[in-house]
Amino acid sequence: MFGISTLGWVHTLSSLPAIPLAAYMFARYGRILPRSVPGMAYLVFMLLGAGSVFLIARQPVSNIIAALTLVLLVAGYGVGHIGLPGRVAVYLETILLSVTAFLLMLPTLSEVLRRVPDGHPLVTDLHSPLLIGTQLGLLLALVIGVTAQVLYLRRRA
Repeated sequence: MFGISTLGWVHTLSSLPAIPLAAYMFARYGRILPRSVPGMAYLVFMLLGAGSVFLIARQPVSNIIAALTLVLLVAGYGVGHIGLPGRVAVYLETILLSVTAFLLMLPTLSEVLRRVPDGHPLVTDLHSPLLIGTQLGLLLALVIGVTAQVLYLRRRA
């Protein structure tokens, strides 16, 4: 189904829960909270998803996105433990983890558009205006979202 291998389904189903977890935390807290139950679940599912990309990726860019996601996850979850001055750690944590959610959604949206509906996908070309527009919209959402998060954290401080 959808031209996905068994290993591809394992990857998809292991990373899929990270999407509603991120959405929940953004809606409830305005950011991903790493030291919360949903935050720890997000970490586990993101590690499974990003780690399994290396087993299924056909395009080098997929490995680059996965490696960057893993680096940002480790940095985002670790920055609170290194004793940065003031609220710098909270700002960095928020930005880094928001970028991981962006890096999760970027290939997710691309894959959905390139596979759905089964047999007649919405996008067949990587240069499709729909695909590029979706990716640009996601980037715009990241920029606006991170800006709003930083402003909210500044007001709260």
